[in-house]
Amino acid sequence: RGRINAFEGAAVRDETGRTYSGATVALGDFGVSALQLAVLQAAAAGATGVEAAAVVSGDLSNTTIIGLVELAELGHGNVPVLICSADGAVVSTTVADVHR
Repeated sequence: RGRINAFEGAAVRDETGRTYSGATVALGDFGVSALQLAVLQAAAAGATGVEAAAVVSGDLSNTTIIGLVELAELGHGNVPVLICSADGAVVSTTVADVHR
């Protein structure tokens, strides 16, 4: 996130301990959230489950975590998500659940 000046960054840890990261992408009318990109990278690499995720945002006062549905699908529900400020401090947690 910091290296490319993205609004958000995210990481997902799969069932084998591998970690996938992503940053917000905006190309005209097309966009993918950091969490969606991290989940998609995990799925593309063959991950069949997710243990946890983290999202880092430059502005937590105006952040909606987009990608919880995708995370819950790959993680089979109840995946803990750490929400972090730009300096990496955990400010809250949520759960990606298939029943949301």
